[in-house]
Amino acid sequence: MIIKVTRMDGEEIVVNANLIETVRATPDTVINLTSGKKILVKEEIDDIIEKVISYYREIYGGIGGK
Repeated sequence: MIIKVTRMDGEEIVVNANLIETVRATPDTVINLTSGKKILVKEEIDDIIEKVISYYREIYGGIGGK
């Protein structure tokens, strides 16, 4: 349910992937959560997408075969 990201100050935090509503570059990467909270992170958008996809593959990868 979680992905690890890095705030701009270098602090690593975990985010519930289910709560991510949007991710955008402004040019910094901003994760918008369904709660309305915004998190500014060092990772690029494509890195966030890959982390979320990897998370869902781990959780649902075995369902229905491959």
